[in-house]
Amino acid sequence: MGFVANARMYSVNQPAAAAWKELFGWLAQASGVDLDILDHAFPLPLADLWSREDLACAFMCGFPFMLGPQRLRPVAAPIPARAPIAGRPVYATCLVVRAQSDFHAIEDTFGGRLGYTVPDSHSGYNALRHHLLPYFRRRGAKLYRESIGPLTTPRRVIDAVLAGDIDVGPLDGYALDLMLHHQPELGSQIRVVAVTDPAPIPFLVASPGCPDEIVAPLRAALATFATAPACAKLRDQLCLDAFAPPALDDYGLTLRWDAEARAAGYPQPA
Repeated sequence: MGFVANARMYSVNQPAAAAWKELFGWLAQASGVDLDILDHAFPLPLADLWSREDLACAFMCGFPFMLGPQRLRPVAAPIPARAPIAGRPVYATCLVVRAQSDFHAIEDTFGGRLGYTVPDSHSGYNALRHHLLPYFRRRGAKLYRESIGPLTTPRRVIDAVLAGDIDVGPLDGYALDLMLHHQPELGSQIRVVAVTDPAPIPFLVASPGCPDEIVAPLRAALATFATAPACAKLRDQLCLDAFAPPALDDYGLTLRWDAEARAAGYPQPA
């Protein structure tokens, strides 16, 4: 049986997608695991990717991982070069507006149109809700006149902001780092008006039935990524310092934030 690898969640543009394919090529060679690099781009559902029995290495957000009826096997978590806590596999959500807008703080966007990715996304929904919850509690009412989604991907959130379809939208901070690294012109088109609290980052997973003789060498090879001479260029292209073993208990934070919002009567960001 062959096994597949995919980096759909962080293939945010063509250069990033090419770098992930190069990484999986290195990983196959370093681990001795024959990996078929699978294309599974939007609009194909991520749930279909995560349900594959031949999955050996694909990114999954911690929120659906914790919500899922059957846990996938953790492989490794990325440590972004610009992680909000240095040296840790964490990220945050950046709330962005159009640079030419009059919005300079998140409060300025209240009463406008809020975008979101999908309801089972941490960065694009759950973290957004958590950040807005204190404002909702103080107001005791909706913050925005309209909540627009699902926009599904970070790229489509940026497109909606730039098109004026939404006033503010959430972006996975690591995805934004990748976009700005390969498309620096975006930096003059958008502005970050708020950043959420850090949370454990999406990590690479394998199918529940993926055997130890596949998962173990993948983990071992990714543990060498930080120092492997062959990965020096990839570390720059992917804005990554290293990979680490996922601390699964940390991902309980996603469920706690969800429960807090629901208990406050704020089941969806708006």
